[in-house]
Amino acid sequence: MNPFETVPVGPYNLPVMRLGLGGAPLSGMVLAGGLYGGSAHEEAVRIIKRGYRLGIRYFDTAPLYGEGRSEARYRDGLADFPRDSYVISTKVGRVLDPTPGGNPSTDNPDRLPELIPVNSWTRSDVQRSIEDSLERLNMDHIDIVYVHDPDQEPFGEQQANDEAFPALIEMREQGTIKAIGCGMNIWEMPARFVRRFDLDIILLAGRYTLLDHSGLSEFLPLCVERNVKVAIGGPYNSGILARDLNGPVSFDYEPAPAELIDRARRLNTICDHHGVDLKSAALQFVLAHPAVATVIPGAQTVGELEQNIYLVEKHIPSSLWQDLRRENLIPDEAPTPSE
Repeated sequence: MNPFETVPVGPYNLPVMRLGLGGAPLSGMVLAGGLYGGSAHEEAVRIIKRGYRLGIRYFDTAPLYGEGRSEARYRDGLADFPRDSYVISTKVGRVLDPTPGGNPSTDNPDRLPELIPVNSWTRSDVQRSIEDSLERLNMDHIDIVYVHDPDQEPFGEQQANDEAFPALIEMREQGTIKAIGCGMNIWEMPARFVRRFDLDIILLAGRYTLLDHSGLSEFLPLCVERNVKVAIGGPYNSGILARDLNGPVSFDYEPAPAELIDRARRLNTICDHHGVDLKSAALQFVLAHPAVATVIPGAQTVGELEQNIYLVEKHIPSSLWQDLRRENLIPDEAPTPSE
């Protein structure tokens, strides 16, 4: 597969690259179980610069990631490159307020005060969030804006319906942003949004992977029908498809249950038999679906970034996919890469 191929997204035909770079691990963000160990500012900037120089042109971030640090690191990592040469996405749904009693100083590599995320999908906070993101990124425009995790509050879906999406649609019509969607770890609410609004791209994390096919039967066909593209986040299901299965592994940011570890081991055994890295199969599997425009794994080191490019490029024999189907490890209806 060609990781540098682009797919046109939205009414402005944004060239979204098949392999992008996810911004959560770049932020020093620590989730349950210490999932992201916390990239230092200098390493994050090196990863971003190296990614661009290797050919990556789609970068994803969010205010939530490290309370603004991910955006600040993209500011520094992309500062030397022409703004019109890449696509960047961020998210709305968390505004960042000063931490009560926190350190207001910006005397740190990210040049940010201590901030705390506050859930809100109102029109005014959508506008404020985009303005704040532009300032942290030091950019004059953002290409893609996702409504981030409205399932995290009982009122989130209603606010997204009544305020966030109408505000983003207006901005897209004005041309101030080029594509809109939502970014979530579930598929059911995004499906409702796709049916209600004219959306361009959905960032779906963890619900269509080599291990979890829950978005396959209903959500992805809906996206094909409505010409809504999908960006796959969390292609390794937060670690279980990317780490040594003999040690502790995570699934959905929590310790993985035994039955999923067993399934991952079965996947890995077949991949080993064909001389294929499990991570390579994970990335290429999701990219084979016609709804999927891009996959955006994170990277905590330059080596991981370079490996992701290699993993997408590496040839995988069709016999691997045949064996995975034969063992009922991937559904018959799941598209797989052609020879």
